Amino acid sequence: MVDVITPSSLSVDVVLPCLDEAAALPWVLGRIPSGWRAIVVDNGSRDGSAELARSLGATVVEEARRGFGAACHAGLLAAEAELVCFLDCDGSLDPAQLPRVVDPVAAGTADLVLARRRPVSARAWPVHARLANAVLARRLRARTGAPLHDLGPMRAACRERLLALGLGDRRSGYPLEMVLAASAAGMRIAETSVDYLPRAGRSKVTGTLRGTRQAVRDMRTVLAAPPPTLLVIAKAPVPGRVKTRLTPPCTPEQAAALAEAALVDTLHTLDTVPAGQRLLVLDGEPGSWLPPGWQVVPQTTGGLDRRLAAAFAFAACLAPTAPALLVGMDTPQLTARMLAEPLSPAARTGVDAWYGPATDGGFWALGLARPTAQLARQLLVDLPMSTPDTGAALLARLAAAGLTVALLPELNDVDTLTDAHQVAAAAPGSRFAGSLRSFDLTPEAAG
Repeated sequence: MVDVITPSSLSVDVVLPCLDEAAALPWVLGRIPSGWRAIVVDNGSRDGSAELARSLGATVVEEARRGFGAACHAGLLAAEAELVCFLDCDGSLDPAQLPRVVDPVAAGTADLVLARRRPVSARAWPVHARLANAVLARRLRARTGAPLHDLGPMRAACRERLLALGLGDRRSGYPLEMVLAASAAGMRIAETSVDYLPRAGRSKVTGTLRGTRQAVRDMRTVLAAPPPTLLVIAKAPVPGRVKTRLTPPCTPEQAAALAEAALVDTLHTLDTVPAGQRLLVLDGEPGSWLPPGWQVVPQTTGGLDRRLAAAFAFAACLAPTAPALLVGMDTPQLTARMLAEPLSPAARTGVDAWYGPATDGGFWALGLARPTAQLARQLLVDLPMSTPDTGAALLARLAAAGLTVALLPELNDVDTLTDAHQVAAAAPGSRFAGSLRSFDLTPEAAG
């Protein structure tokens, strides 16, 4: 192990996807910085790599599904540290240089750092692989604005931020999807230089023209998927206009404070979901509670059914080729992964719509893979709202339209004080839960 001092006391896990790398493992694991945990993800090795890694003190995770992304994501799910690094374990990159990518994240100056490979010899990086990488890096700079010149495998980020991205590719598109999703989620991306060495053995990807072509195809598929448009439909949290079913036992001011907390929780959660556009479809005026980066769109007149349809129509005009997903302001327990994973490019395949059922028979989310004003009207106009059968009626319309629907988790939205306590228990660290605790109202007060 190599001793290193980072600018933070944060813990670090190093994910090493592995397929027949026994020749390089002793050197790689021996140069992991002291105190950092090595997670070797064995992807079907036949050369004893898993057993060797265990004998050298690494944590070994078995991933039966073949693919670079499958191995990387299995390691991410197995990680427990605050910071996670990714590194090929073929000896082409020196683990002793990992602090170069970790330090900016630990210091809080970047959210995702990639290593820019600097070959130490001509044979370290085949010409065809270098050219393909340069083309993709150029497209990546144009797409994200991030100052990247390489899409190399050494990188570092906070584990929770990566999990919130909901990465879905399980092949060679995983590294590219991570960068695109991070950019779409507002993460700060940086690059630092490291040495690139001749690897031990032959690369499974860039070692052949066929492997390189497959990697380029995987990455083009990821590039072709537009980031979704996210919408939140809400009322401005004004006393007497929101959460009136909470009064009593709440005062109008307390109900408005809870509504504001729920709305802010929802907006901040959706800030971490990869998206091309974020729209707040608002009844009322925005206040200081509105975070940056959200476009405010006034709600149209009419019932909720027509206002929802109009919101989707606006999203379709704004980003015609992008999926659009709308949520309300009553589910502050919503997590980024609940939306990011089903909206990832890989998970979208064959999906026409997303539906989030509410426990009261309604729905808390609706998404359309190819939104149009006509489809939105067909699904929503004259749909009975706020009844125990609203969700069933919407599902029937989705089925009648011939749409394949992906179900999101069932959530409890906040209508009553009992609901509020159940939601706060599901998200105890939320602003909503803190606001509810400050009022010291028990569920029994509703009676």
